[in-house]
Amino acid sequence: MSGPAVILLGLMGAGKTSVGRALATRLDLPFSDLDAMIVERAGCAIPEIFEAEGEAGFRALEAEVLADALGSTEGVLALGGGAAMTPASRALLQGRPIVLLEIDEALATTRLGGGSGRPMLRGEDPMVRWRQLAAQREPVYRELARWRVRSGPGSAAAVARTITDLLGQELLVPDEEERA
Repeated sequence: MSGPAVILLGLMGAGKTSVGRALATRLDLPFSDLDAMIVERAGCAIPEIFEAEGEAGFRALEAEVLADALGSTEGVLALGGGAAMTPASRALLQGRPIVLLEIDEALATTRLGGGSGRPMLRGEDPMVRWRQLAAQREPVYRELARWRVRSGPGSAAAVARTITDLLGQELLVPDEEERA
């Protein structure tokens, strides 16, 4: 199966982008961020996409960009928190080298602040919404993930080191299998 060597998945605030950058640097691989790819394709910020298209429109675009990314990117790919939630996207992610970055609510509260710039956290209490999303998404994440890593409270570099220790030689297996 071609595509990214490692895919990072997790809730908002788990550090997918910062850990992804650190992991890519550590592995000397390219880094791609699905949300950045969506912004590039749409030509506007994610909150603007939500405003103009609603969540359904955003998810449709996200699924399209994900399908393209899985076929065209290499290295480390960080997904948005909801990227695995549509059935079509979940099917595309099945069997991929996915690392679930787990985060507890206390650290998420610190990292997300008031949820500014995060359309899925809109409302009176962003952390109430975060808990709802966690309850919906975590079972799907665990089903898809090959590995699970706590993403806090250490630095992104420390989490990246934990991931490389956990994955070890498995990062080399796909290339070796293709040559056999």
